[in-house]
Amino acid sequence: MKIHYYLTVFPLEALVASELDPEAFGVYMATASHRGSSEPHVFIEVAASGIGPTFDVAYAEQKCRGEPDRKKNSVYLSIYRTLERLPLESLGALYLVTRDGRSLALEAERLEGTTPTTKPFYLYQEMCPMRPVVVTTMAPTQFCQYMTAEETKIHVPRLAFADLRVIDLDQLDDAGNIGNLYHQNLMHLRDCIQEVTASPETKAKTLDRARVESFAYSLIDTGIYVGDQQGVLYYRMKSLRELNMHHHAWARSAMVV
Repeated sequence: MKIHYYLTVFPLEALVASELDPEAFGVYMATASHRGSSEPHVFIEVAASGIGPTFDVAYAEQKCRGEPDRKKNSVYLSIYRTLERLPLESLGALYLVTRDGRSLALEAERLEGTTPTTKPFYLYQEMCPMRPVVVTTMAPTQFCQYMTAEETKIHVPRLAFADLRVIDLDQLDDAGNIGNLYHQNLMHLRDCIQEVTASPETKAKTLDRARVESFAYSLIDTGIYVGDQQGVLYYRMKSLRELNMHHHAWARSAMVV
């Protein structure tokens, strides 16, 4: 049987070999009974040809063999500093998996140059290898370049993050289904916005260090970005119209509609 390779980026960073196709793998990761509870997952399919010698592919081929009537669910090849060691060009479609195992596939698009600034400020949920929520005036590609630059004191080799919706903080009751992120530490959020918009020297402010349970797919605005100094991949979030027309079951499960 064919072996698939998946980079899980949220809530766990890992490289996993599996005989399951992406949709079945999403169900397994989200709802496997031995885990005791269901949870959302975000993972990226990785081209086997692009993994290279960094990971033990021979071990995966040996161990990732199920029974004739049962596929092998998972063989872990890495759980530490995984994202940075995979070639960016080996990363394929990204899957947003709900708690009940429904998957939404987003295709990768290579971004060239810088993205235009379209908001007064941006709110990013960093997903891998760190998970804080940050406020900044930098558009996605600029933020990715900043966070992976060696001269930045808190840089990382590569970063995956989601661009979150920016809303009118004075009209929270009219903002729709946005989860509870904006209702927590509202005063701190206002302070962070004021600091990054008023001071060019302040590149970014941390809103929340690790409150991952407040991250919901309904918060995603333009999409998810993965990149470093060599380039950025963009996974465009589908519009509400697209979700309603073609992915309604997923959207209901994700509480987007």
